[in-house]
Amino acid sequence: MDLSNKAAIVTGGGSGIGRATCIALAKAGARVFIGDINTASAEAVANDIRAAGGKADALFLDITSDEAIKGFADQVHAQVGKVDIVVNGAGWDIIEPFIKNTPEYWDKIMAINFMGPVKVTRAFLDPMIEGKSGKVVNISSDAGRGGSSGETVYAGAKGGVIAFTKSLARELARYGINVNCVCPGPTDTPLFATQPEKVRDALTNAIPFRRLGKPEEVADAVTFFASDRSSFITGQVLSVSGGLTMHG
Repeated sequence: MDLSNKAAIVTGGGSGIGRATCIALAKAGARVFIGDINTASAEAVANDIRAAGGKADALFLDITSDEAIKGFADQVHAQVGKVDIVVNGAGWDIIEPFIKNTPEYWDKIMAINFMGPVKVTRAFLDPMIEGKSGKVVNISSDAGRGGSSGETVYAGAKGGVIAFTKSLARELARYGINVNCVCPGPTDTPLFATQPEKVRDALTNAIPFRRLGKPEEVADAVTFFASDRSSFITGQVLSVSGGLTMHG
């Protein structure tokens, strides 16, 4: 897949699936702007990409802050004018029963996992619409497709991302912009490693392939949606979960 002369932004690009996505997009030839609240992690990824001969910039981004999103978008647009690929990869979760959730937990879950992608996407749309081209790839979760015990509000937020993807795809098709969604299952990321061992083992055993996904495997799906190979695909949801969920 050739992404030469393309500019991409990836939120949450400093670790996990976001990091793997940044590396995959850069390897395909894109210039990648890595947005992360942890600038040291983002810079480390950018350094790895540049050391391999790719093009990458690390920028601070807090997707729960309107001011930070605007600042990030302004910096990117000052350098490239128009972004070709928007990847909403940042996410956050803590597994616990719904009845133990606090309102503050709900607010954080929704701000990061739903409103973050909404606001970041909006910040980059105008030049894409004017140019009548672009790719938006939202990273949701299979929790948003089939539900997940201990992740009720997270699943709701990720389900919202799926519906947002499909609706936005309908609105932007007239401008030649593709909008698609990748739903990872349990994946071997730093965030997943913070979950209790019992939870990690149970999820792994529920996967037909009997192993966790690799961030690179999710990144491959994102790269496909970011490339011209998906030019006639929009509003679609692709699970990368080892068969944990099988939706028609």
